[in-house]
Amino acid sequence: MDPEIGQWYLHRDKGEMFRVTAYDERTHTIEIQTFDGDVDEIDEESWSVLPLELAEEPEDWTGPLDGIEFDDLKSDTEMTAADWAEPLQPFRPQEETWQEDPEERPDSETGDAL
Repeated sequence: MDPEIGQWYLHRDKGEMFRVTAYDERTHTIEIQTFDGDVDEIDEESWSVLPLELAEEPEDWTGPLDGIEFDDLKSDTEMTAADWAEPLQPFRPQEETWQEDPEERPDSETGDAL
């Protein structure tokens, strides 16, 4: 079975899932990342004798992320997928309170005495 970048595999002897992240043509090595986040390389010769089978992507893909619970990744907002497709709406800048109308300023800058 040829390695496919992005595909998940099950190493039947170990019961370990991993996905192929890259293939280095120069060194003929397959780069993989296990479900728990470990990164490794396998040469083509070793790959060809591994007892592998295709696997589905895990539902809980947070394995490589330490200390994060799947429920923590859920959003509390009411946004939907359609909301992300909407273009940003321009807004008019509001005048800051420190900005004054030049006509209401004391006349110190215009030469009038106070």
